[in-house]
Amino acid sequence: MIVGMQVLVDADNLDVPRLRLLVAALAAASSADVVVAGAPSALEAIDWPPQAQVLPAAGWQGADLLLARAYRAEDQPLLLATGDGDFAHLARRHPGPVLLVSGRSNRSNTLTAPHITPTDPAQDGGAQLRAWITREWRCES
Repeated sequence: MIVGMQVLVDADNLDVPRLRLLVAALAAASSADVVVAGAPSALEAIDWPPQAQVLPAAGWQGADLLLARAYRAEDQPLLLATGDGDFAHLARRHPGPVLLVSGRSNRSNTLTAPHITPTDPAQDGGAQLRAWITREWRCES
């Protein structure tokens, strides 16, 4: 059985090369609920998957507020793409596995827990990101 994953992307906090690696890796996900928020200029820089819910945000923390509203505390895996520690509490308390996608230099030390796997796709061309997406969604029936 394939389990769907929740994907929350803060397009304001990741650079375009990392976002492109993320979008390419998401193509391997058989079931993903993708929500992307950010400034219109950040959103327009990427060709998002057709099923993605793309939410233009304005003002300081605007994208964070939209993503927090979209979050669901369910057992399904969570892919959290953000360059800051604004979602540390959410990630630590999420009941399922979490993949934290960010730049290594931007990663918050508060985003650590046994069920959180950090990755910087720019460091390995997105290999760990792709492996996690294809591995985490398989469950024994």
